[in-house]
Amino acid sequence: MKVIIPLAGKGTRLRPHTLTVPKPMLRVAGKPVMDYVLDDVRKLGDVDEVIYITGHLKEAVELHARSAYPDMKASFIEQQVQDGTAGAVGLARSRVDQPVLIIFVDTIFDADLSVIKTSNDDGILWTKVVEDWHRYGVIVQDENGHMTKIVEKPSTPISKCANIGLQYIKNWKLLFDGIDHVMSQPKNKGEWYLTDAFQYMVEKGAKLKVAEAAGWYDAGQVDTIIATNGVMLSKGRARKPAGLTDCTIVEPVYIEDDVTLTGSTIGPNVSISEGTSITHSSVRDSIVGRLVKIESSVLGGSLVGDHAVISRVKGTVSMGEYSEARGTE
Repeated sequence: MKVIIPLAGKGTRLRPHTLTVPKPMLRVAGKPVMDYVLDDVRKLGDVDEVIYITGHLKEAVELHARSAYPDMKASFIEQQVQDGTAGAVGLARSRVDQPVLIIFVDTIFDADLSVIKTSNDDGILWTKVVEDWHRYGVIVQDENGHMTKIVEKPSTPISKCANIGLQYIKNWKLLFDGIDHVMSQPKNKGEWYLTDAFQYMVEKGAKLKVAEAAGWYDAGQVDTIIATNGVMLSKGRARKPAGLTDCTIVEPVYIEDDVTLTGSTIGPNVSISEGTSITHSSVRDSIVGRLVKIESSVLGGSLVGDHAVISRVKGTVSMGEYSEARGTE
């Protein structure tokens, strides 16, 4: 099996952070979002190659993938024109000669990928039931649990089963036929969707099984990445150094070893990366990067980039790398 990971997007909903850091490399509970996915891929054990479709800040993505996962063969293809998910996956055609697992990495999922090994269907699409169905591509299925229809951002509630961007395609030849067909048509709402290629497959007789994921956690905008940070902490990513003094810790938190905390209250649901110092402050429900300095502040619901400086600030901030925020006395 091969794995295709499209991550060429600019992550505009997470600016200013994504101006300098690729969206898949933003950290949740001390770990880049893309690493949650790659760790699951590594556990499968029978992956011949991971094909990354890169674009924005591609050099950083490539360096991280090669250094953090040297045991997994990788190739990198740049998507120079942002024409949609079908166009992104289509770029991998020359490297695909077997079934593929396609994963979009702006979310973290909890799904049993081992079912791939025993599946006799043409593919598997993982879903999650949502209430805000109009924001997603939703899947309608028959009584046997196979997809009959998939619609991007429907205007009526034809289904609440959202496509979570995790899909296994056994019939890879028909997939690329579908992509060719989609890209020969006018764009759908301004782009060519991979989901339309799945619809083509079904109309040609393919059986695409619909499987529900146990969990699906968004990391695509500031409020959701902070919420997902809290979920990951509660699911086992929490940790704190031994010997912390002169501070109050409200679990769960993720605090790296060389963080300095003085006269401060930290937590709940806070992640703090290496080299950061927090003095006479309170921080909750936030993600704080590396080598940050926070003093005399009260923060909640904040996303703070590396090397930022915050002094005498009360409230919520979203600050990219090397930013400063200073309040008045």
